[in-house]
Amino acid sequence: MKTADPITTEVVRNFVIACAQDMNAALWRSAYSAVIYEGRDSAVVLLDEKGNMLGQSTGVPLFVGAIDACVKLVLARYGTDMAQGDIFILNDSYLQGTHLHDVTAVGPLFHQGELVGFGAARAHWQDIGAIDPGSTMGSTSIFHEGIRLGPTRIVKEGKPIPEWYDLLTRNTRLKTMTLGDLNAQISAIRTGEKRLSGLLDRIGVDTYRSACANIFEQARILDIEAIRQLKDGTYYREGFLDDDGVTTDAVKIALTLTIAGEKMIIDLAGTSGPVQGSINCGAVQTESLLRLAYKTMINPDRAITGGSFSTMEVRIPDNCLLNAREPAACEWYFTGLGLLGDLMISCLGEAMPEKATAAHYGDSMVAAFFQMDKGEDSWISVEPTAGGWGGTNGGDGESALINLVNGGFRNIPAEVYETKFPVRVEEFSLRRDSGGAGRWRGGCGVTRTYLLLEDCYGALWFERARTPAWGLAGGQSGAGPVNDILAPAGEAEHPLKMRARAFRKGTRIVTRTGGGGGYGDPLARPVGEVLDDVRAGLVSVERAWSDYGVRIAPDMSVDLAASRPRAAM
Repeated sequence: MKTADPITTEVVRNFVIACAQDMNAALWRSAYSAVIYEGRDSAVVLLDEKGNMLGQSTGVPLFVGAIDACVKLVLARYGTDMAQGDIFILNDSYLQGTHLHDVTAVGPLFHQGELVGFGAARAHWQDIGAIDPGSTMGSTSIFHEGIRLGPTRIVKEGKPIPEWYDLLTRNTRLKTMTLGDLNAQISAIRTGEKRLSGLLDRIGVDTYRSACANIFEQARILDIEAIRQLKDGTYYREGFLDDDGVTTDAVKIALTLTIAGEKMIIDLAGTSGPVQGSINCGAVQTESLLRLAYKTMINPDRAITGGSFSTMEVRIPDNCLLNAREPAACEWYFTGLGLLGDLMISCLGEAMPEKATAAHYGDSMVAAFFQMDKGEDSWISVEPTAGGWGGTNGGDGESALINLVNGGFRNIPAEVYETKFPVRVEEFSLRRDSGGAGRWRGGCGVTRTYLLLEDCYGALWFERARTPAWGLAGGQSGAGPVNDILAPAGEAEHPLKMRARAFRKGTRIVTRTGGGGGYGDPLARPVGEVLDDVRAGLVSVERAWSDYGVRIAPDMSVDLAASRPRAAM
């Protein structure tokens, strides 16, 4: 067997990442739904013939750490019963961990008749046949949430299997869009096969496999070295979700992190058991989130591969909402993952204080609108909203940044939104006073106001009011989310979570996302930086005084004589 030298290994390392990016570009350019081609609610990976990850694209990072599990499920079911041109899909929440909208397509990649790897593309399908169009906020069982598929072959040797395509289109309200998005995922996989074959023509399969083995081993060694440098100990954090969307009871998320030598053990004992609402999450996706939080702190500059996370052991109790079992509802599976990520990063911050960071706003904070009574002109908009991230020892938190779970996901631009949907985005601005005060201020959330231009349905899912983004080292917590529904007749409501309901033309829905936690004593923030925040509209004159002890004069200058003395940091 030919072995790969260090230069060839680096060529292959960069190739597999570039290949995955090319695959994702094919997906984005071919997709029918705006949530994919504008929002980027997708992820694409290239894997070896055993289902080990080699290269991943930008997109939703939460998906990346779990797609390899999907490929291995396909391998377990079909084994060697695969041919060039085959495509398999699955979306079962208990197998792949997410809600049923996230459909993973998997294709074996062959070179000169030999299986050399897999391409996989996960994307959010807008409608999967649930009790409500788009994403239902009211499900209490997986059977309310749409069609559910284990590993299923839908294309054989390049030819679609008509029975499966018929089944898929009978279980969606958006037939053309669903088939378009599926074909875009297939296009991504075909792109990967073409790119990989080009490389293998040049260096051969044996050299390629040797380079992949080198990449895996390097990742394993780097992780071991990084964990050995951390302070041994046991660290515990807990927080509470607002509710499960059905009851008003708080839902506990608990995490214990133990570091011993080169081993890291994460135990979720103490987390609430399965809940009635739809925030249960499959174990595969829970572990993927913990990998993501790990990666933000441990060797973040190196890509995830099949050799990553060998030092990490995850223990999830059987009777836990983060280890969902049938028939638990999973539509809003990611609700607890934002908080879980903050808890994990907070524990790691204690073990590596030079990287400690305050918590971020945490939730996807979704506003959804739809009208399905217009035939081919029916429409659905479902998108997350950006918010504030936590301050660090040396820097303010980022404002208007998507949450940890969603990564590369983007808001649909207002111009595109207003072109595609009968909704006007009247305001999209930074939310003043939402960032937690500190020597380094937390980032600000955003205000987004929607004016409905026709009768339609709307739904909301906002989280983290009970446990908003906490501060560190004396920094204050960020603001939690707030929503207003303003009816044309003047009535006002303020729900954070709301199942889809009808609204009249002229209704305004104002959403305000949470801010990030502050870091350090607010009285240590220089007066000049506080003044800059006030002038930029990030902090009000009133909060400059109450939070920072800085008195702002009517001419927008600092009244030093009336301001409080600054603290040492």
